[in-house]
Amino acid sequence: MAAQQRPLSPHLQVYQPQLTSVLSIVHRSTGVALSLGAFILAAWLVSIAGDGDTFVQFNKFAGSLPGKLALFAFTASLAYHLLNGIRHLLWDIGWGFKLSQAYASGWIVLGLALAITCVVAYLGLQAGGAA
Repeated sequence: MAAQQRPLSPHLQVYQPQLTSVLSIVHRSTGVALSLGAFILAAWLVSIAGDGDTFVQFNKFAGSLPGKLALFAFTASLAYHLLNGIRHLLWDIGWGFKLSQAYASGWIVLGLALAITCVVAYLGLQAGGAA
């Protein structure tokens, strides 16, 4: 008997990215980034508990360009993931399911995450410059 020809399922290239789908993917990605950042946080705590040389080496890395970019990415991930988590909690109580509300809350989350990240980065640069 010949194999039955079944239609293939649409693939990702068929769909246009929408704000809601992109925000969902970013939420999952920031969760992974926060998990990886937890290891860096643990390394920082171990360097504090260790000898002074280890702490100096960690601070040297954190003060370098790659270290600052990692801290900025961690801060952005934390701000976005927290705010989008609050958005999901609002969905859990039944608010924000209309398409217009979903898009508005998505843009609000993006804007607030960007603002919080910029404020924290600015304050970090101010504190770093004062030391």
